[in-house]
Amino acid sequence: MRITVNEIMTENAAFVTADASFKEIAETLVARGVSAVPVVDDGNRVIGVVSEADLIPKEEFKEQYTREGYQPPMRARLRWHLSPGGGRAMEKMYARTAAELMTTPAITVRPQLAVVNAMRLMDERGVTCLPAVDIQGRLVGIVGRRDLIKVFVRPDDDLLREIQNDLNHLAWVDTTMVRPTVKDGVITLSGRTRAHTDAALIAHSITRVNGVVDVRDELSWDEDDA
Repeated sequence: MRITVNEIMTENAAFVTADASFKEIAETLVARGVSAVPVVDDGNRVIGVVSEADLIPKEEFKEQYTREGYQPPMRARLRWHLSPGGGRAMEKMYARTAAELMTTPAITVRPQLAVVNAMRLMDERGVTCLPAVDIQGRLVGIVGRRDLIKVFVRPDDDLLREIQNDLNHLAWVDTTMVRPTVKDGVITLSGRTRAHTDAALIAHSITRVNGVVDVRDELSWDEDDA
């Protein structure tokens, strides 16, 4: 069994519309205890995402120049525009609505996606959450980093049952003498296999189970075919 996004996502996800004000977005983030919110259109389709990082430039530049009405000199504005990401940061300094603040297009996932793939996508794209959408792009939930680590709090008994089931159905490998045990998500494989490569295959298979923290391979083998 591979855990999918729909098993861990928050279904009643916080969201805002494109015309939501800066203050409304901030209040939503604080009230819901989230780091980002999807922006949806009238059809509940995700069109972007606003994160805490999108709100920070406004306060950051206020602090730098102390007076809210201060307009930085042209030289400073040109420097921001020419620096990597500087132009966008400056735009967000003056943004008032979700449409002006949001990152678009949004990076989304389908609910049927395996959690491990969602983890990889989040890491590759450097985002803190992923809106889950249906085939029409409508918001059905959201998965954040906190949701992703839920797989690591699976009960040891639950992990052991899945591992034993996987071993019983592992094709082309005799696992009758393999004995798995679980402690705090760490799997210890003891016993014996016919060949060295069989032991390696079993250990590799176990590492793919969602919630496994580590695998200790203590298997012996009859034939060293590695």
